[in-house]
Amino acid sequence: MAVDRQEVPGLPLATATGARVPAVRRRAWFVLALLVCLMLVNFADKVVVGLSGVGMKRELGLDSSQFGVIQSSFFWLFAVGSVLGGWLGGKVRARWLLAGIAALWVLSLVPMAAQVGFTTIVACRVLLGFAEGPTVALAMQVAHSWFPAHRRSVPSSIVIAGAGAGPLIAAPVLTWVIETYSWHAAFGVLAAFGAVFAVLWLLGGDFGPEGARAGDHHVVATALPEHVPLRRLFSTGTLIGMALLFFVAYANTSVGVSWLPLYLRDGLGYDATTAGKLVVLPFLGAAVAVILVGVLSSALTRRGVGNRVTRGILPAAMVLASGVCTVAFSSLDRGVPQMTLLVISACLNSAGYGVAFAGLADVAPTGQRSTVFGIVTGIYSLGGVVAPLVIGRLADAGTSAAAGYGDGFLVLGFTMIIGAVAALLLVDPDRDAARLAAAS
Repeated sequence: MAVDRQEVPGLPLATATGARVPAVRRRAWFVLALLVCLMLVNFADKVVVGLSGVGMKRELGLDSSQFGVIQSSFFWLFAVGSVLGGWLGGKVRARWLLAGIAALWVLSLVPMAAQVGFTTIVACRVLLGFAEGPTVALAMQVAHSWFPAHRRSVPSSIVIAGAGAGPLIAAPVLTWVIETYSWHAAFGVLAAFGAVFAVLWLLGGDFGPEGARAGDHHVVATALPEHVPLRRLFSTGTLIGMALLFFVAYANTSVGVSWLPLYLRDGLGYDATTAGKLVVLPFLGAAVAVILVGVLSSALTRRGVGNRVTRGILPAAMVLASGVCTVAFSSLDRGVPQMTLLVISACLNSAGYGVAFAGLADVAPTGQRSTVFGIVTGIYSLGGVVAPLVIGRLADAGTSAAAGYGDGFLVLGFTMIIGAVAALLLVDPDRDAARLAAAS
């Protein structure tokens, strides 16, 4: 029977030829750098509406519920794009697929640089969400194709760190563009960067040598079937638990991207300049934390700690702690303690994304990895649909803006705690990989 060989810590496996190893390594890190740029632009596109929120609401006469619709509309076809992109990821070269996705980003951003109405904004955000839906899954698939399984935690985390760097860099730059010119100009800037990335990716990006084991030591092969029915894959505790974990974590992420700038200004009363600086802090902390956790997971793996701990318990525990911090800061007034808990919550929530994706790869055969990533991304994107709408409704329904936002974050925090506890109980990549191999 044909099998897909998944590596876990253990014994030596044959490596690529010595002459080829350095070239593969250099190309791998170059492609990884391009993927970081991809994620940077990807999340800058997400945060721009939140940064433009005050001016957009004033210009178009929108209330918080209508603005919540705009934020939520990004995710209406996000799941469709995720699943479709995941399916295409196994059939179309990454060079053409990701360049095409970037071209769709540009197409959706250009109209926003001119005068637009509510309906046009929603249509553009729906198109952008559809195009960006498969981005994380495809970026992970490409990154994993350049690195062996036991070394994927760090590259996965670096890719996710690019998502944190997007708002980190975009928030002050786009805030300056908005304050100096207009919120329309910010969308024009992002359209230009999207076009630049598309060209760079066409010149240097693509899938890696999936079977290459450059510098691969201390691994043993665990045989998975080349193909496992999706129903069987998604009945494993690992995929169910990871889907729940990603759902609640992404709900938190989408609220941060969509509502944090407005929460700081309307809910807590910070001015535009101060809010533009403060909004950077959660993304800065998250970008650093996600890499540190990837390094920690990799170090634990080298010491023989099982994947249940390094790629299951570790990210779930962090989301659980993030939920507790979210509940805590939701009831505090503006000040250093409140902002500190908000930043810690964002760091912990984002930190486990990379290693969690590595855990998904442990139970997904290589040929189905893009499909599995796409479906999981589609599932967790629903958190991005629901959370901004709920926050918008609660912000309007509160006795004050601060009270409404506080209620929203309280609900979000308890939801995260429930999802994280479920993941702690369900996720075990080693157990599920062994069961899939035994059933083949």
